[in-house]
Amino acid sequence: MQSVRDLAVRTNGAYQAFLKSGSTKLKNSILAGLAARLKKEKEFVLSENAKDVEKGKRDGLSKAFLDRLALQDKTVDSMAKACEEVAALPDPVGRIDGMTVRPQGFRVGRMRVPIGVIGIVYEARPNVTVEAAALCLKSGNGVMLRGGSSAYSSNIALVKIIQTVLKENGTDGNLISYIESTDRDAVDELVVLDSLVHLIIPRGGEELIRRVTGKSRIPVLKHYKGICHVYVHAQADLDMAETITVNAKVQRPAVCNAAETLLVDEAVAKAFLPKIIPKLQGLGVEIRGCEKTRALVPGGVKPATEEDWRAEYLDLILAVRVVKGPDEAIDHINTYGSNHTDAIVTKDIRAAEQFVREVDSSSVLVNASTRLADGAVYGLGAEIGISTDRLHARGPMGLEELTSYKWVVLGDGHVRE
Repeated sequence: MQSVRDLAVRTNGAYQAFLKSGSTKLKNSILAGLAARLKKEKEFVLSENAKDVEKGKRDGLSKAFLDRLALQDKTVDSMAKACEEVAALPDPVGRIDGMTVRPQGFRVGRMRVPIGVIGIVYEARPNVTVEAAALCLKSGNGVMLRGGSSAYSSNIALVKIIQTVLKENGTDGNLISYIESTDRDAVDELVVLDSLVHLIIPRGGEELIRRVTGKSRIPVLKHYKGICHVYVHAQADLDMAETITVNAKVQRPAVCNAAETLLVDEAVAKAFLPKIIPKLQGLGVEIRGCEKTRALVPGGVKPATEEDWRAEYLDLILAVRVVKGPDEAIDHINTYGSNHTDAIVTKDIRAAEQFVREVDSSSVLVNASTRLADGAVYGLGAEIGISTDRLHARGPMGLEELTSYKWVVLGDGHVRE
């Protein structure tokens, strides 16, 4: 097994070569080939994933963790479809934006360019292997992948397929490499290789992200938590609010864009809470409510603590609080939220405008579920992750967010006077 540094040298070399050869036609050929091979080798991928799932069960991994780990027939099809969708997207590399003519007569603009070699550290989801590879490839970047030990067999199988397709298209397989070591020290080695790797993207739990961020010499794009809110305004359509709340919490509770807190305006709390809480409980959701919530729905609602407002449960648990209008709802979100995704349900355009303007999150939704905060849903194709940072990229990150720019000046003998 080669060292992390040696692998980084190989990946950086492959990236430098791809800068010269990586035409849009070649990128799309690789992506089409990857989609086809994933479909062809679906049984191989699923059999390798089954090994990981069985090991996870023996190791006592949680149901939520196993849900993120397990691949199904449709999941592999979805990975193949993501490759096809990314291939169909415009190639951002080489595009010149904002070209203007200066008074002196020369032209100046910004050209989109790859970031370089990107290190991606992630945990349970094997589909990240393919999505990250597809997006980094189309945006012209090299990538070093390091998945969690729980998905080792799945990831190795997928990387083998990816590298086979790269070689079939005359491209160095090291362009998309995989750190095979399951030792934590491997990540520590990766994040200090600032002469070879240009960006780190950690995807996983808060502990992983904080550890990577704390040790990295390389810029890190991240989000620590997904503490997402649904706020039911006084002028909400309550049937719509019910549908959105159930979807945001129940459809897939173990993901970062699932709702963790429900805020309900006191003007509609008496009508809404006695209806929505039993429905959620019937779907297996544990409710932790403020005093007003517990008074309106006696029995079966646990008291919420200060910690509950800051909790990312990633499970069928929901904190519920009654608030005195939009100002208090927005203050609660900006105090306890994680700048990820927050939604308002309302028919009042002024309340919606205030919420969109004042909530400090990477995605703000009106009359829609927080579960929509996703690169594919937003039209980005697959996503590399969701950033809650404020610089370079924010929210779901697709091709555009995996490029940087350089200034291009077109003159005709111009000099500085």
